[in-house]
Amino acid sequence: MDPAQSSKLSDGIEAPWWKLWAKRRNVVMLMAFFCMQVVYLTRLSLNVTVDAMKADLGQSWDTEQLVSSFFYGMLVTQIPGGFLGSKFGCTNVITVGIAGTSVLTIFTPLAAYGGAGWIIAVRVLQGMFQGVVFPCLLDLWARWAPPSERTNRVMVTFVGISVGTLKAMFIGELLVESVSWESVFYIFGVAGCLWCVAWFKMIRKSPDEDRSITDGEKEFIMQTLGNVEGQSEDVKHPWKAIFTSTAVLACAIAGFCQNWGLVNTLNMFPTFLKDTLHYELSPTGFLTTLPYVSAIKGLTIAGPLADRLQVKGLQTATQVRRNFTCASFIAQLIFMLAGALVLNPTAAIILMTIAVAMGSFAWAGYVVNLLDMSPKSAGVLMGVVGTFGTVADIVSPVVTGSLTANKTVEEWNVVFFVTAGLYLLGCTVYWFLASGELQPWAVEKRARDRQNDQCAIKYSV
Repeated sequence: MDPAQSSKLSDGIEAPWWKLWAKRRNVVMLMAFFCMQVVYLTRLSLNVTVDAMKADLGQSWDTEQLVSSFFYGMLVTQIPGGFLGSKFGCTNVITVGIAGTSVLTIFTPLAAYGGAGWIIAVRVLQGMFQGVVFPCLLDLWARWAPPSERTNRVMVTFVGISVGTLKAMFIGELLVESVSWESVFYIFGVAGCLWCVAWFKMIRKSPDEDRSITDGEKEFIMQTLGNVEGQSEDVKHPWKAIFTSTAVLACAIAGFCQNWGLVNTLNMFPTFLKDTLHYELSPTGFLTTLPYVSAIKGLTIAGPLADRLQVKGLQTATQVRRNFTCASFIAQLIFMLAGALVLNPTAAIILMTIAVAMGSFAWAGYVVNLLDMSPKSAGVLMGVVGTFGTVADIVSPVVTGSLTANKTVEEWNVVFFVTAGLYLLGCTVYWFLASGELQPWAVEKRARDRQNDQCAIKYSV
């Protein structure tokens, strides 16, 4: 059912806006929102403590090597994570993923006393556990989000990324200064374990397995989703069709380009300011937090806007996904280059902050697009797109480092022009290849047979 049609139906729940828990899908959304916070608290625990850790232990380890080893673990589990989620239940796999990451976070101080090799091993394992989370969350929304609310619910979930990052920065620094660097790992790890208990007890993979949902809301969700195949049975993923689909390729390339750009506008930007303008950002200063705050604002605008355009019939799903992704890429390109070329710290920070805010709109495009194309395989598709994005997370800092050996303005300009070129590439590929329609390969063979039989009966009458 398309968003315009599903918006005409009702879940039968009459409750004030502040009574979020009246609708079970809101509880799922809030828990998914906190899931993203836990993901980034545990992921960034090393980032916010590594300097204090090295100083305390008298070590001169390569910080970039320790931090980036996490992504090598993520690289290998995202596609399997999507498959495992559809096989054993996305909520169960998420529980295992977060629990594993949290326990490893608690043991990170012990690994640190063992040496850099042990830290890297723990980080790789953490990445492997966390690699399953994003695919399974998208699989969850394929079963819980009515088409008229789809984008907004995914975007609220992603707001947890920026909130979790900000919490890691502020709470992490506070704990390092007032308690110890080890306490960061213990507290963030325990927080993850507590979330796992709540998630395991409260959330089910689909409405038909949730005992707390009202009959009206369950019927509403199931009806709007057309009782997505795979709700209560094993899903057979069309692997060949997925890996040869140009629409999937468009999303994967968009994911690669988006992550490459974010690495340079978020992670590498403080280094750019220091190298070229001799301006050093405070790790938890106001200006440092601006991009993350702007991302929150962008996500909270992009989600409702994308859904509203479809509900009102102003744009089709394909048009919304293309317009949001491509407009976001062009906007990021413009503001990123302006920020790089202005050679004024304050202006550069403001322009890069706008670029990050515009980047939020891309997630309402190519990420949610996966739910449009194949709800039953959304987790696997997210695994494919996430893998491409993780490759960018690994390669981009290496390329940037090699291009800026002398730390000159000219070298950094090359970095940003390369990034701009990738944004343009991603925009072009996505515009021409992306589709917001349910793909033929996403429909089970028996469903296609039923459709063919109905057509045969129609023409024989």
